[in-house]
Amino acid sequence: MLTVADNKAAKKKLYVKTYGCQMNVYDSLRMEDLFKSQYELAQDFNSADLVILNTCHIREKAAEKVYSELGRINQEKQRLKNEYNRHMVIAVAGCVAQAEGDQIIKRAPFVDVVVGPQSYHNLPDLVKRINNQEAVERICLDFTEEKKFDYLPEERSSNSAAAFLSIQEGCDKFCSFCVVPYTRGAEFSRPQNDIITEAKRLVDSGVKEITLLGQNVNGYHGLNEQGQISNLGKLIFALEKISGLERIRYTTSHPRDMHDELYEAHALSQKLMPFLHLPVQSGSNNILQAMNRKHDRDTYFAIIEKLRIARPDIALSSDFIVGFPGETDQDFADTLDLVKQVGFAQCYSFKYSPRPGTPAALKEEQVAEDIKSARLQKLQNLLTSQQHEFNNSLEGKTIPVLFDRMSDKQLLGRSPYLQTVCVVKNKEQFNQILPVHITRGGPHSLTGEVVNC
Repeated sequence: MLTVADNKAAKKKLYVKTYGCQMNVYDSLRMEDLFKSQYELAQDFNSADLVILNTCHIREKAAEKVYSELGRINQEKQRLKNEYNRHMVIAVAGCVAQAEGDQIIKRAPFVDVVVGPQSYHNLPDLVKRINNQEAVERICLDFTEEKKFDYLPEERSSNSAAAFLSIQEGCDKFCSFCVVPYTRGAEFSRPQNDIITEAKRLVDSGVKEITLLGQNVNGYHGLNEQGQISNLGKLIFALEKISGLERIRYTTSHPRDMHDELYEAHALSQKLMPFLHLPVQSGSNNILQAMNRKHDRDTYFAIIEKLRIARPDIALSSDFIVGFPGETDQDFADTLDLVKQVGFAQCYSFKYSPRPGTPAALKEEQVAEDIKSARLQKLQNLLTSQQHEFNNSLEGKTIPVLFDRMSDKQLLGRSPYLQTVCVVKNKEQFNQILPVHITRGGPHSLTGEVVNC
């Protein structure tokens, strides 16, 4: 009879590498859940039996980075075959897989299977058949009517007090620069009761903070138990009733999907954190129209005003694209003006880069690289100064911090405003929410001391 040690030793090794957004992080964790009864996690692809690259198509040259990594993995695959007669299975998942399925097989024929974001639940069956040397369809990219969540394990792996929970996927917005509608499909919202059930399981496993995920998370429109359409605001109030759940966040939002119940949640919820990531992309109405964002700067200002009325201490984050085709000096000046008027606690900003298959990639008025670089540097200098100013504003204050990470000498946590907070390491304080007196606000993090109650 096999002992526990023998069974553990018999397990194969799984390595998952994640590129890109929080949604991919969530998907990668669920892929690990699919295989956890048969595989143990590996820290790298060396000697792994199964390697999954969960890819992202948002950033520039994303596909080329994947092919480069695949080349290194293939060297290990060949070594295992030649020296030990072992077969490493290589799977490519995610948005690059969805966008370039056939091309991946052509350029990297050693890849065993390619699965899209809506079909990775098929991986266990595909891998089993590959290992049994059975014929398989190597490319699985269908946007099926079957909900992948129905095929994922009920149990969730979570070794942290903070976890992601996917509630909505896909996008119907079709911004002219974005590939998500083509790689993630149409908007789909999970039933509210399924979300609450998964949230309760996470809390039972020790999770204290849940971040609700979606490509347009505030466009959530799942059905409740009565068969009525719910929304994100109503969902937050339902989740707030879960005993043991201390914090709720959500990302990523679209300005078009803000609604009254969501403002109410920011005003009244005791668990919704006072932080919102609300991408605006540009401060120029001309560019916003060219991006097909279907909102203007005044709409964005009005949303910010409502949020600050609902929650005066709310901190804001956003995304900006610099150098979008046709962007003039005045358009860029409008973006700087918006940043100055709003005042952000943190932001992400990027140079525009064309994505094949998107309308913006076909525009003739592409901005020169040197101009994009100069504009991005100017914008980032402004955003960094605002972030540092916000961090400095917390010096001398005591705030609750959830400690969910550790380094050699420090315990690291999350402030209510999603800043990293560093204190002297104490393992007993790991995965706890504790009051911290902030002693220093740095450009990218806070330093403090845990207050003994």
